[in-house]
Amino acid sequence: MTAYSPKEYWTGLAKGFRSADAAGFAPVLHPGAPAWFNQVIDTLQFRAVRRALALAALPSGARILDVGCGTGRWLRRYSAIGYRVTGVDATPAMLLLARHLGTAVPQIAGEAHRLPFADAVFDCVSDITVVQHIPTSLQPPALGEMLRVVKPGGRLILMELIRGKGAHIFPRVPQDWIQQATAHGARPIDWFGQEFLLLDRMFTHAAQTIVGRGGSHTRDQTLLVAAASHRTAAARRVYWAVRRLTVPLSAWAEPLTEKICSPALATHGVFIFQK
Repeated sequence: MTAYSPKEYWTGLAKGFRSADAAGFAPVLHPGAPAWFNQVIDTLQFRAVRRALALAALPSGARILDVGCGTGRWLRRYSAIGYRVTGVDATPAMLLLARHLGTAVPQIAGEAHRLPFADAVFDCVSDITVVQHIPTSLQPPALGEMLRVVKPGGRLILMELIRGKGAHIFPRVPQDWIQQATAHGARPIDWFGQEFLLLDRMFTHAAQTIVGRGGSHTRDQTLLVAAASHRTAAARRVYWAVRRLTVPLSAWAEPLTEKICSPALATHGVFIFQK
């Protein structure tokens, strides 16, 4: 079996899904899913990022580094909000796609575990579903690098998987993510769960069980469309037709779900730290 290489994986996605959608969601969210699904996931993530920024209390004009900037969706949004933004990504093909999509802010090629920046130059570093795709042994150095380039008193915002499994995802439980950051001198400000989608998760779990893929649910791109890939185009159509109902209903119920459920039941955790 070929060893997993994050750079090769993301290069393949950037090239394979270059024209998948005008917003550039497919290469960085769920490549095998319909465009409407990625739109829902992006909307939920954007709501969570806005909440994290409010908790971080960043002033207008703050300098933000977005690690693993991909197709540039967060760079464009941070810039529109009024922040001074820089992006870094290990995959040149992703940076090319970001520029093709009109991302005008500075973007630099570099790896999360050896960032090409001096110490203490950013007011905030954001990492939206990036470290979860880095092999476990490189995750602590990556978090250490992110905190190295943050100014004293600055912020680190992480949105990472806290459940699931897959060939190219390496989640941690919430306390483990917190411990990894605090080991490098960060102080937790707050954290919350992101992307519960309980009704949809129940359906996808049932579908995976029926086709012999039972087990822990994940938002990993491969397992996400496992049932949809099973046997026939008809089965795929039925699978996504059902999800066309379960996903919007789950997303509509998300604000209530967040209030009544433990954050540990979500698929992702959003963590805000101060250096």
